[in-house]
Amino acid sequence: MYLLCGLGNPGKQYTHTRHNVGFKLIDKLVSFYEIEEFKNNDSRIVYKGKINNEDVILFKSLNYMNRTGVDLKTFINFFKINLSEIIVIHDDLDIKFGNIKYKLGGGNGGHRGLESIDQNIGNEYARIRIGIGHPGNKNLVDKYVLENFTTEENVLLNKKVGIICKNILLLLKDEKDKFLSKIAEEEN
Repeated sequence: MYLLCGLGNPGKQYTHTRHNVGFKLIDKLVSFYEIEEFKNNDSRIVYKGKINNEDVILFKSLNYMNRTGVDLKTFINFFKINLSEIIVIHDDLDIKFGNIKYKLGGGNGGHRGLESIDQNIGNEYARIRIGIGHPGNKNLVDKYVLENFTTEENVLLNKKVGIICKNILLLLKDEKDKFLSKIAEEEN
């Protein structure tokens, strides 16, 4: 069983921000595959169901992004989920807007949500990295990630999220190269 953890911040004011693409993908997977809510409390919303025949848990921390690791650690320890079964979905400043990358392990690039996860469970988990582009100046980053997408960006992002949803099963079957190929094919 895989656990897909989308990174984001709680609250309506953050719903359409660049930093919340992880939440956006989780929400799309929930509706696309009709996955049922499993647990909902003050610290997390968890959905449990199937993507085709693969059992999945979809996880959104309701604490701010820099506390995601604490919630995730508690949850995976209770349910005995291995790091090899975790995929974290997050925004990435260092990737061109709309590009999608996949990687296993590695650094966090200063991403506060990933820092929190790394501090609590280590860094040997898989990641779907969704490019949000960079504002061009590191002093603008904090403001930039909390801004809403433009109308044009939202259209492109919704298309990319749909492509990921249609092809996520390939990752769950450990076919990351096919996943990335399908993403590239459908982007054109």
